[in-house]
Amino acid sequence: MSSKKLSGVEIYNRNEHGLLSNAEYMFSEDGSIDWRSMVKEEHLFPNKLWFERFNKPIPNTIKGLKDHQLLIKLSGIKELAKLRGFTNVSYEFVKCELDHVSVVCSMTFIGNYETMGESVSFQDGANATMHNTSSFAKKFLETIACNRAFVRCVRNFLNVHIVGMDEMDSSDTNKDQDTSSKSSFSVHSTLERTAKESAGCKDFDCFKDILLELKESNKYINSQAEEWNSYSEIPSKEARVLLKTLKDS
Repeated sequence: MSSKKLSGVEIYNRNEHGLLSNAEYMFSEDGSIDWRSMVKEEHLFPNKLWFERFNKPIPNTIKGLKDHQLLIKLSGIKELAKLRGFTNVSYEFVKCELDHVSVVCSMTFIGNYETMGESVSFQDGANATMHNTSSFAKKFLETIACNRAFVRCVRNFLNVHIVGMDEMDSSDTNKDQDTSSKSSFSVHSTLERTAKESAGCKDFDCFKDILLELKESNKYINSQAEEWNSYSEIPSKEARVLLKTLKDS
């Protein structure tokens, strides 16, 4: 005789302890919920970078691996969040620039027996930059930063000590540094060359006069400009803005 199929309402029904009535929970010796043990194997896989760092072969299974040798998928974190239960999740963009996005994820978890029935607010932050992402991810820094902050918020609140896949630095460090260096050199040398061609500037003092003229005409204003003593001291982002300003003038 087949068992009765539970409805959606029955599956998500919680008891007086704030726990799902139809979920099987694992508990620690102190009586708290062992959320780590409730992560399904399908959401875990070997941490490739850890094994490469120690010149060890990457295993084909997670059997026998310790937490620091594993990574957890975003799907696993989402499942844990649903099991724990929450009423609110929000994101605050602390920094949002072309090459660097920092986000704080705030969540309100429902009350259960561990919190004496009181809801608990928790937050954690993460960033995504051109230096810790790779390939297509560089085009979606806001999304990557939000995912990383969400992962950190959930797993740190639930004391899950497996690093999230979304938290990993996916960049090629050496390649990224070379690219960054070349990019930085290119934009500053291009700005210097443009200043020579458009205004006949042979040194940076001449360029500072241009900055003063741009300020007086409200075409470019930057409170830090007076502190710059060479093209290389100009932030790359500002150098690009100045390039466009000079070309449009």
